[in-house]
Amino acid sequence: MPELPEVEVVRRGLERHVVGSVINAVQVLHERPVRAHAGGVTGFVDELRGRRFTAARRRGKYLWLALDDADAMIAHLGMSGQMLVQPVGQADERHLRVRFGLGGQELRFVDQRMFGGLSLSDGGALLPPEIAHIAPDPLETAFDPVAVAARIRRSTSAIKRLLLTQTVVSGVGNIYADESLWRAGLHGERPGRQLTRATVLQLLEHVKDVMAEALEQGGTSFDALYVNVNGESGYFDRSLNAYGQEGRPCAHCGTLIRRSAFMNRSSYFCPVCQKPPRGFATGRRG
Repeated sequence: MPELPEVEVVRRGLERHVVGSVINAVQVLHERPVRAHAGGVTGFVDELRGRRFTAARRRGKYLWLALDDADAMIAHLGMSGQMLVQPVGQADERHLRVRFGLGGQELRFVDQRMFGGLSLSDGGALLPPEIAHIAPDPLETAFDPVAVAARIRRSTSAIKRLLLTQTVVSGVGNIYADESLWRAGLHGERPGRQLTRATVLQLLEHVKDVMAEALEQGGTSFDALYVNVNGESGYFDRSLNAYGQEGRPCAHCGTLIRRSAFMNRSSYFCPVCQKPPRGFATGRRG
């Protein structure tokens, strides 16, 4: 699933190519992506036609396009959603779901697995109320690392679970959690309340740094499902030190990176640099 850097890359592309455009046509080719809209497909089309995109904004993994009347269109990419800007007449993508006519170009929502979606938010131009419960992300000016660290240190949950909890800190997914924990020398199963304030603040700084570096490289692309609005892949996967590196030597100590099962996914860590808590089996699991 795209994480904060990937969504921010898409947001920047929308800001560059789409903001200021008037929506002169909307075509919904599959109703599932607009399933959350109370007015159905017809209502979604009618309510957007003739309006103008005025800003592209993001919080965590959510992005939205502000409209000229203080409303917004929220987009969640899910597992495979793409927002592509194409010239009129360009051949349709195989999994094209929604098309927005913007004069000489089109904004296309493409989604192979259809876990993503589009919805309209009344009064949501600045911050849609539907996602107001999501915590600020590490790249926002509203992000307060001291407050986040205090919340983490009050919790008995494992630190990786806390990093992935979007009401604690948004935008962090499996990839960047593993990379940040590796940089901090922390095992993901260590409980938050066992960590010092300085340790948590350092970890949050690593989270911010990892995301900023990934953003500079266009995000992380493991397959063709994540691309920017021009259909280009990111290259941060070439810089990963932990995630997906099972069996390769740790860049810090040379010990082979290991993998363990984690919430129907996997965690990757160095068993030497990231000493596991007592009772945790360091061998491969899952």
